[in-house]
Amino acid sequence: MRFWNFGAVMTAVALATTVAAQTMSPDDVDKLPASAPTLTSAYGSDANQSGDLRLPAGKGPFPVVIVVHGGCWTKGYATRRSTAALASALTAKGFATWNIDYRMLGGGGGWPTTFQDWAAATDHLRTLAKTQPLDLTRVAVTGHSAGAHAALWIAARSRLPKASAIRGADPLPIRAAVAIDGPGDLAPFIGFDAQVCGMPVIVPLMGGTPAAVPQRYAEGTPAALLPLGVAQGLVASEVLQPAAAEAYRATAAGKGDSVAVLNVSNGGHFDIIAPGSTAWTQVEPFLVKALTVPAK
Repeated sequence: MRFWNFGAVMTAVALATTVAAQTMSPDDVDKLPASAPTLTSAYGSDANQSGDLRLPAGKGPFPVVIVVHGGCWTKGYATRRSTAALASALTAKGFATWNIDYRMLGGGGGWPTTFQDWAAATDHLRTLAKTQPLDLTRVAVTGHSAGAHAALWIAARSRLPKASAIRGADPLPIRAAVAIDGPGDLAPFIGFDAQVCGMPVIVPLMGGTPAAVPQRYAEGTPAALLPLGVAQGLVASEVLQPAAAEAYRATAAGKGDSVAVLNVSNGGHFDIIAPGSTAWTQVEPFLVKALTVPAK
């Protein structure tokens, strides 16, 4: 089964008005042309712990964008191939991109390993920067769907207690984060996750309900870690609906964070990461602006 369960979506009243706009499928996105990576590098020993680094033209050092694919946090739904075209488009705009895979449910993922992989992949940029022209003072992160949760969490993890099992010893500083059509708040997503993914995923990901493992939700939920102290952007479409995006933005603003929101009404969940689509003409300039951070 691939990332988006169309049968489940068609039964979801909340999505009834937007499914008609869906034109791209997961396979369509996987088949989009992408530039060849400058290099592929492993950040761990598992086959899923690797990523593709793409460098733009020029000498650098280049600002970096970490790109995290979605896939319902579950093996078999998506790989970094689904975000290769997005990463290529950002590289063409002058960003070095680090498009990562990670362990997912059914493939060694869940709590704490999925989060540990996001952390390790981020910090692996320090290793890459030893031989590649990367400006580690200008690192941003974006992710699609489940990867949207990852993107906000990667930006937030330096706020975790040092004893946390998912923080890592020395989190690489992140300057900006953009979540593309995915949740920043996990507990309210429970229930809707089964409509979107065709099965419950949040409780299996976290290893229990919010009542059973509250500390895990406190550490693994970006909304619970606000303020993040970095510029944030949200792209709302089908999975992250406008009301949820506004709720996150309002909470963040109340705690001093700046969050820009783009509501995409004429594109489906995959169109918004598909260069060349109508939806992409809205998403690309929003991404470029939100992910651009000034040099220190």
